[in-house]
Amino acid sequence: MSSTGNICITGIGATPPARRSTSSIRRLVVDAALAAIEDAGLQPEDIDGMVSDSVIMSGSVPRDWLSAQLGITRTFDASLSYGGAGSVGAPLLARTGLQQGLCRNVLVYFGVDWGSRPSGPYGFHDMYPAKRAYEKPIGFDAQPEYFGLLAARYAEEYGLADEELGAFAVAQREYAVRAGVGQKTTPLTMEQYLATPMISDPLRFEDCCLISDGAVAYVLTLEERAVDSPHRPVHVRGVGFGSEATSGDDIFTQRPDYLSFPGTAQARAAVERDASLSLSEVDFAEVYDCFTISCLLQLEDLGLCDRGTAGKFALAGETRLGGRLPVNTHGGLLAHSYLLGAEHVIEAVRQLRGDAGPNQVENARVGLVTGLSVPDYALLMLSN
Repeated sequence: MSSTGNICITGIGATPPARRSTSSIRRLVVDAALAAIEDAGLQPEDIDGMVSDSVIMSGSVPRDWLSAQLGITRTFDASLSYGGAGSVGAPLLARTGLQQGLCRNVLVYFGVDWGSRPSGPYGFHDMYPAKRAYEKPIGFDAQPEYFGLLAARYAEEYGLADEELGAFAVAQREYAVRAGVGQKTTPLTMEQYLATPMISDPLRFEDCCLISDGAVAYVLTLEERAVDSPHRPVHVRGVGFGSEATSGDDIFTQRPDYLSFPGTAQARAAVERDASLSLSEVDFAEVYDCFTISCLLQLEDLGLCDRGTAGKFALAGETRLGGRLPVNTHGGLLAHSYLLGAEHVIEAVRQLRGDAGPNQVENARVGLVTGLSVPDYALLMLSN
């Protein structure tokens, strides 16, 4: 059986974006999962496969616990990477179970409560011993510093006007304000962006992602089963996953090339081969944007912009609605919510269903979703 385009996303669910939720992370995941199952026109007992990331969910909302709460009997169970790469790359595993007849309907889920936990995302990298021993004691201990280093190196290599980073933040705020459901609901002008405090030079406050509590989930099945779904099925055209021989201990300090994320070349080759499509054919992209510089670097890494030009591409309005490549059409991690990019998959499905409301990309047929979990990287191509 061909591995290209024969599974579909039939249901999506998400909890409302929140800086700090009154619900526990387990309650949030249950709510998102039930919403996705209902959206697919199914009952919990119809789910027999489950996929989540291999690090964060395994500790906070394990698959066996969620199965017990929902009454799900699993005949297929898998996990991949962590965070963004885990959620975006999940169809790679789900497809295996579905094609091999090991299950009929797969639930993918992810959530975080970093808005409620005292350490938030900053405590996550304590899992790496070398960081605790050598980096954190001298103050190199937070994500803005890591990505500020990349932005400073980029500016040295190619030049980087403040407005070029600002163009990503301003455009994504426009999407979030139009959608009206994200954490950021007030407009952001370039003048306001430039007036915000510097966090890690050259990254300002508005260059940094939100902190959130929340969860998302989606359901996959074979195309032939998707015909009875209540919504237009969204086809998984291709999935790509890549990594390099480096670890989270040294990813931000020991790599020879700071301006290319590990795994992007492998993931691009894999997803284009899988989908029999070029990334140049996508109509919109939901790009992992923990910081504006990460979005800029990925557009160049993936060949969607030439090296040194992605900032100018955004400044020219090309990432906005009506531009050559609308990017993060719900507001992304900068303005919608920070669930490590899992919500990007949900937004891509909305776009391809034609359900994105005022942010709908006209004639959207093919969408790209990127998942970054350095040193892992995942790409997902979807079509209607």
